[in-house]
Amino acid sequence: MNSSARLTTLTRIGFATRGALYIVIAFLVLRAGREEDPAGALQYLADGGGKVLLGLMAAGLIGYGLWRLSDALFNIERHDDDTKGKISRAGAGASGLIHLFLAWQAIKLMQGASGGGSGGGAQESTQTALEMPGGWILVAIGGLVLIGTGIYQLIKAIKGSYLDHLEPQIARKAWAQWSGRLGYAARGVIFMITGGFLLSAGLEAQASEAGDMSQALAWLNSPWDILVALGLLGFGIFSLIEARYRRLQAVPVGSLANGSARFGW
Repeated sequence: MNSSARLTTLTRIGFATRGALYIVIAFLVLRAGREEDPAGALQYLADGGGKVLLGLMAAGLIGYGLWRLSDALFNIERHDDDTKGKISRAGAGASGLIHLFLAWQAIKLMQGASGGGSGGGAQESTQTALEMPGGWILVAIGGLVLIGTGIYQLIKAIKGSYLDHLEPQIARKAWAQWSGRLGYAARGVIFMITGGFLLSAGLEAQASEAGDMSQALAWLNSPWDILVALGLLGFGIFSLIEARYRRLQAVPVGSLANGSARFGW
């Protein structure tokens, strides 16, 4: 198995890891009334699964993160060279960085470090941005970007474009269509709420107004919190479907290595 094939395998493990995290988030809301974000779900799995599970999840998150960064850099998913395509590649880059950060958190947990509480990271990052010249404008723009991302997720749910990269025979299955539709709709809602938090933090110059997924779930009243949690469960299931049936383009590992060497990484 060459380096590209190994990275593809790790990417599939990454999809499965993402699915597991979302399923845990939904489970905690539905069974325990406890709101978490992916980092909190990772901590929850670490408490019960030990270092072997964490190591596997970290490897998968690294593979998934590198694959998403490869899409941003080399357009391996073959996005059109228009505004929509450029936005998709930018989103892939952001997703890659987020999942590499989750991998780093998994490694920290393997070493016995605490994963930290939910919500604090968003507020700390916002406070850092607010302390910069014109920081409130950057924070407000970030909120608008998140709201726009949420709207884009809702459009994907309605149009069914999330099925485009699945193997055709699976994309026609009702269980694949509905798990993805519910999942992307729920993610759209979460992005819009967290974007609203961030926009408010920028306009009021108060980092305490910012919040992550866990706080977005806590903000929702019953039964909306349950409905969104069911949607996140659907997204977890759809991620598991992608782990097995998504068509993945080969990652140019050689180009990545050459780029890393060029920049001294």
